[in-house]
Amino acid sequence: MISETELAMIERLRAGLGDMVKEVSSYGGELDDVGAIVRALPAAWVTFLGIQSSAPVSTHKNRFRVTGRFAVMVTAYNVRQEAAQRRGGPRLDEVGCNLIVRSVRRLLTRQDMGLPIEPLMPGRVRSLFSSRLNEKAMSAYSCEFDTVWIEEALECGHWPAPEGDDDPDRVFAWYRGRLDKPYPMHESTGLAYHLDGQGPAVAQDIIFTEAKDHD
Repeated sequence: MISETELAMIERLRAGLGDMVKEVSSYGGELDDVGAIVRALPAAWVTFLGIQSSAPVSTHKNRFRVTGRFAVMVTAYNVRQEAAQRRGGPRLDEVGCNLIVRSVRRLLTRQDMGLPIEPLMPGRVRSLFSSRLNEKAMSAYSCEFDTVWIEEALECGHWPAPEGDDDPDRVFAWYRGRLDKPYPMHESTGLAYHLDGQGPAVAQDIIFTEAKDHD
């Protein structure tokens, strides 16, 4: 769910921000070499910050409510002055960080992008840096968002048992990890009827599971 959420955030920001930024993508350490990214600014990069907590779902021993945190790092520069780089300049193409931050929060808050997650909740907005490069004022901010999804653990002592190419556990087969055999198909259910709840059954039924026709 981590990769799916990150990619969905990127796609929504690309569509929503339009020409406000030159680039929206996954963060790949771009801020480690600020001089190399000047031509790509203003930009927004999405990254996963980690899992904040995991708690059992009610009394279900194998299901966990997981809280994950993501961040959108926005960076902009302006040839005029530091205040303009934050607030934006007089021209439409001089977008400031404040406008991008507001727009990012507007586009992502309370959105689930059609994924089985709880809607994104806005968190902190932190200043990453503010400096000058080649006479240009530059700054970067991190906009944090939290969401929740459900993870299911394996039974104690069991191994993954993928049942098809769409099974999330299929990755273990791709990398030749140890696997269990998939559970057998549920083909029938046996029923026994007792008049007093005890003693021998007075009647029995077998209900066969019908395979769904997908054609």
